[in-house]
Amino acid sequence: MRSLSEIIAPSSYWTLAGTIGLNTNIFEINLINLILVLGILFYYGKGVLINLLENRERTILNTIQDAEERHKEATEKLQRARLRLQQAEMKADEIRIIGLTKMDRERRDLVDAADNDLRELEESKNYAIRFEKQRAIEQVRQQVSRLASERAFESLNGRLTNEFQLRMIDYHIGLLRAMANKST
Repeated sequence: MRSLSEIIAPSSYWTLAGTIGLNTNIFEINLINLILVLGILFYYGKGVLINLLENRERTILNTIQDAEERHKEATEKLQRARLRLQQAEMKADEIRIIGLTKMDRERRDLVDAADNDLRELEESKNYAIRFEKQRAIEQVRQQVSRLASERAFESLNGRLTNEFQLRMIDYHIGLLRAMANKST
């Protein structure tokens, strides 16, 4: 490895120049310049660099703490939201059950009302049929009675002679006298 003096001015230049000279090798000069600049920056910029790194570290730690707090808050909010969701689902199930129960009860009430209406219509129909039947029977009775009376009158008129009429009158007068004698 070469010494610093050889890098600045190699021994080949010493012999030629005989005094301190200028190194024209760009690679070696750039390396020396880089080392000098880094050394100066390290020496004078160490405090600034440390402050920047400490600030960056504090910023990162604060960001991590904020992120952890937000994560904790988000987790708590998630738990509360899950609890509210569970409660809402339970309430929805309860409402659904109540609705189904009401619907079933109303359906049964409607069926019962329809059955009652049907029963009442059936009773009304049966009453109307019985009424019409009674009326028809009464009409038939009246017609039979009228026809029987007409035939009886025709039969009586055909058999009724003066002699028969006198006997009937005498018979009824006798009945009336017997009833009058019994009552006195």
